Amino acid sequence: MKLIDVVPVGNLLGEGVQWNPDDGCLWWTDISNSMLHRWHLDSRVHSVFATPERLCSFAFIEGQSRLLCAFASGVAMFDPHSGAITWLHRLETPGSGRRCNDGRVDRQGRFWVGTMVEDAARAGAFSASLYCMDRDGGVHVREREIDIANGLCWSPDGGRMYFADSARRTMYAYDFDGDTGAISARREFARLPESAEPDGACVDAQGCVWSAQWGAGQVACYAPDGRIRATIEVPASQPTCVAFAGASLDLLCVTSARAGLDAAALARQPDAGHLFIYQATTTGLAECRVRADFNPIHAKMDS
Repeated sequence: MKLIDVVPVGNLLGEGVQWNPDDGCLWWTDISNSMLHRWHLDSRVHSVFATPERLCSFAFIEGQSRLLCAFASGVAMFDPHSGAITWLHRLETPGSGRRCNDGRVDRQGRFWVGTMVEDAARAGAFSASLYCMDRDGGVHVREREIDIANGLCWSPDGGRMYFADSARRTMYAYDFDGDTGAISARREFARLPESAEPDGACVDAQGCVWSAQWGAGQVACYAPDGRIRATIEVPASQPTCVAFAGASLDLLCVTSARAGLDAAALARQPDAGHLFIYQATTTGLAECRVRADFNPIHAKMDS
């Protein structure tokens, strides 16, 4: 793959990049700076929207300009243009030592979000969770005893879900029941070396998994059997998320982070925190959206 563009945004913790064909824009969040970014691919117009909390992940909703967002403390409907927000579920309380993290929509229109441990002394080791929000707005716990939830994505046919625990440097595969949203038969899909952690991921049209690998300065492409097919060197040691974009879904876009890098490290990688766009040799899949019949009114959360 060839690097064809660098969008100089200097994010502290860029994450969650997604392509929206309706407006021709890439959207992503700078979690640490509580900012939502939008980049128009053709005109190169860059817009930034302030968010009321750290925005950790988000989803587009069919037929709406509002987003379904996982903020640090929970899930809300958010209009980036007006700033209007409607809270749906507070998944974490102040002082819990945890916050929301990676989130994605499955092929049936459910929104999934995992949490992460920020302060182990308060949270307890490996005490984050993976949640699924159904189309009626109800929230169900699907996985527990994890540290940093990441890398959510689904196979093209929706029969397999991928999920990573970054701190354990492990990517998992599950059998996925599209009718119920149930996951089963967890097995190790890939284990990364000590120098790398699996971060945001997506699946291409051939069913390969593309994973941003924090600390390793690369994106890795895995075949469905877990073997590495290719790696792409990224000019930043902390790539965070990947997405396919463009009219033909043949551009691979990668967010990155500057957080935690000292002056010497930043001097070696001045592009850290920028958005990188590659001309891909494969094509991706359209980003799944929350279904238009999504109805969060009076929804409840499992304990």
